[in-house]
Order: sequence, then C-alpha cells, then structure tokens
Amino acid sequence: MAVQSHFLSSAQRTAFTLVCGGLAVAAVAHFWWKAQKNPKYHDPSKNDDIEKLVGPYKLSRDTLYRVMDLLEEELDRGLGKESHGGATVKMFPTYVRSLPNGTEKGDILALDLGGTNFRVLLIRLNGPKIDMRNKIFLIPHSLMAGTGEKLFDHIAECLANFMHHEGLSGNGKKFPLGFTFSFPCAQLGLASATLVAWTKGFSCEGVVGQDVVQLLQKAIDKRGDIRVEIVALVNDTVGTMMSCALKDHDTRIGLILGTGTNACYMEQLSRVGTWNGDRDDPKQVIINTEWGAFGDSGCIDFLRTPHDKEVDESSINKGKQLYEKMISGMYMGEIVRLVLLDLIDKEILFASLADKHEYIQPMFTKGNFYTKFVSEIETDSGVTFRHTKQVLAEMGIQNASMDDCATVQYVCKSVSKRAAQLASAGLTVLLNRIDRPRVVIGVDGSLYRFHPRFKSVMEKTIADLVKPSIKFKMMLSTDGSGKGAALVAAVATRIAEQRAHHLPAS
Repeated sequence: MAVQSHFLSSAQRTAFTLVCGGLAVAAVAHFWWKAQKNPKYHDPSKNDDIEKLVGPYKLSRDTLYRVMDLLEEELDRGLGKESHGGATVKMFPTYVRSLPNGTEKGDILALDLGGTNFRVLLIRLNGPKIDMRNKIFLIPHSLMAGTGEKLFDHIAECLANFMHHEGLSGNGKKFPLGFTFSFPCAQLGLASATLVAWTKGFSCEGVVGQDVVQLLQKAIDKRGDIRVEIVALVNDTVGTMMSCALKDHDTRIGLILGTGTNACYMEQLSRVGTWNGDRDDPKQVIINTEWGAFGDSGCIDFLRTPHDKEVDESSINKGKQLYEKMISGMYMGEIVRLVLLDLIDKEILFASLADKHEYIQPMFTKGNFYTKFVSEIETDSGVTFRHTKQVLAEMGIQNASMDDCATVQYVCKSVSKRAAQLASAGLTVLLNRIDRPRVVIGVDGSLYRFHPRFKSVMEKTIADLVKPSIKFKMMLSTDGSGKGAALVAAVATRIAEQRAHHLPAS
C-alpha cells in the first residue's frame, strides 16, 4: 500500500509561492489604486479660495489667440520703417541672411563675451562634421571698470595666447572670427554694432556709442602677432538658431528660455521696412525680435496679475520687459512666492503649523523661492511629495501637511504652465509668419533645459494653435552662443568666396 506524503512536492510549492506572490502584488496594486483615487490630501483646484488666486494664471485658447493677434501687430510695427521708432518690440535685422548648408569647411574662430568670463573657440568644419576646442579666460574686475582700450587689449591678448597654443599663428593665414557680444547693441551690419549701454557689472569708459567690432579689431591688429578678421557679430538667439541649422536645415527659429527670453527667426526682406542693405539673393534676413519687451505699451495688461505687477514694481527696470517677466526664469520663482504669500495671509497655506510665523519666515524674503525650486517641485509624481518636502525643508519649513504640499505644487504648475503657454503663443506667431511645411525651432536656456514639463506643455500648446499645414520640431541647442557665432562667420566666409567667383549666394 502506497504511503501518502504529508509534504508538498517541489512543483506544488512553486505553484503555491506564485499564487501567494500574485495575491500580494494584487493587494499592493489595489491599495495603490485606492491611494490614487483617495489621496491623503484635498485637490487644491477644488478650493474656491485657492482658485481666486490661481485661476488668473490659467489661459484659455481664446486668450492665447488674443495674445497672438497683439504680438503680430507689434512685430509689424517693429518692422515698419515709419513705425519702428515708437515700437516696443524692436525687430532688429541681424544682417545674417544665410544658414549653414553643410559645405562650410576650414578653421573658424569664435569669441563669446557676456560676463566676467569669456571663451575663445576654434571650430574645425568639414561639411557636417565639426570639431571644437575652447578655453575660458577671466576678465578682472579692474578691467570691467577701466577703459575700453584696456578691456579689448586684454581680450586680444587672450585670443593670441589661445592661437599660439593651438598653432594658429606664424603661418601667414588670416582666420575669420565670429563675435558673440551679449550686451545691448544697435547693429549696423553683419560686422558692425554700436554699444547702447553696458550691463552685467561692466562700465568701461569710451565704449558706449562706439563700434565694438572696430574696437576689438584695432586691438587685434596692433599686436602684429596674429592675423584675424572679425566677420560677424551675433547674439545668443542667432547663435542658437545657427547651431541647430547645421544639424537640420529646416531650422528657421532660435529661442532662448533661461534667465531671460528672446527669439529670432528668418523673415522675408519684403516685410522688413527697416532694411538698408542690398536686396540680392537670398531675399531674407534673420530678425532679432527682442520680444521680451512685448507688452511694454500696455497691450497685455489684461493678462497681468497683481503678482506680476508687484514683480515689475520691485524690479530694476520697472515697466520694461513685461512679457519676459511673465515667462523667464529670473522672475518665475518670485511670482510663485508672491502667490504663496497670499495663500499664507488668507490662512489657506501652512495654517496647521505650530509657530508657523517662525517656520515660514524665509517665504517673506524677496527672491528666496528660486525658479529651480519650481522645477524640483514639479518632478514630484504620486502622493508622497518627496521633492516638495525637500524644497520646503531647505527653506526652513518643516512638517508641511500633504494639503500644503499639494497646494504649493499646484501653484508652481499653474505659474510655469502660463509661462510655457505665453512663449508658445509667441512661437506660433513666428511659425505662421514663416509658413513652411516643416520648421525646426532651435532652443537653449536653463528654464527649457531643466524644467520637467516646459517642453511638453509648449509642444501641446503650439500644436493646438498653429496652422494645421505646419509641422514643427523643437531641438535643444548645444553651445549655441559659441559654436553658432563661428558658424555665422563660416557662412559669411563661404558667401564672400562664392561672390568673389561670381557664384550665386545661398
């Protein structure tokens, strides 16, 4: 007679384990689903008192169309010969008329000056292939407040040191150079621009009102040990556009979304009433919109919240760059802080904290809520609010409730979404003006680069607003301010050689 075993077989034990494991997973999934359906916090969007403060940051499609119509009018005013003087959006022709076509070759220098550091770059082009070497140099504070002659002599000396190190001197060859000069300038030609005003802590005498290209060229030439010709001066939007155009020849827009915001795009010469150059082919020119000043005429006051107005009142350029102040990274964190302060004042936020005035004191300091906090908070998903709690703890606010975290995140999302939608409305105007079947938008800047949702919100908004016949792609630029300047110089050199041989420029 066979004896029955009281123990499970190996196969039975495996099956039993799998069943139990499956039940455990199902239980965890059930509780997760219940947590999502019934989170341990209240939805802030359902709170009428919160919505009174946050609601104005929600832009309808009709509102965005109204913004687009107003911006279109401002762009035309800036391009008009008679209306340009009184325009707030200046629409400066950059004198850059051609994009890289992949045939550019040779060694091109670039110099990128925009602060206390500056870079010298060597770009080696061989069609679509590119090799880049660069070195960073310092500008001592004594030179930032000295004479313009000493400043440009120092820059020329650093350029010469770089060229000697790279073996670019002593061979009799003259190298073209693209100059990125990130200070307000009135551009008079591709390689001619007068400084309007110093910013960023510079105050060198003898430079305002002078052609900065001539001043640097003079400093280079008097050395006698290097041969360099500055063939182009560009800003960062143009550099971004050119950098992306090397990768995709459908690039027609350059966009900066960082501390500030600006855009450039390729416009037909027939629309540029302020154009004073030749009208040879190609009959187009890149326009530096300077769109941050959109709204300085008061035309978008209907959009501005009390928090926008407070940010403007406390800024160093009151009444200026109003569109930029609603979008860019310099101001986003401050707008969020002011909304949160109103919620604190109404005892909606942090109301449950003991000794709350001591805990939330950092929130009362201007500039204490950084835009990077907005990006970090919006990386939270689910119901734990780990990053939100970390940001609040970094500010000294401990033991915030789940409701507090949900409200802070809701404010951040609302303010950043408005910024992305406003930038999208501006881009859609440019896309519709260009009106090509496919357009690539080159983008650079810390806000676009590091915010977790900015790109996706922009793509969705543009797709909703743009002409159905236009397809677009947003491309992140790499090193646009340096590489882009060299590419402008390379294109200028290619076109000059084509014209010298009586070939059509392209």
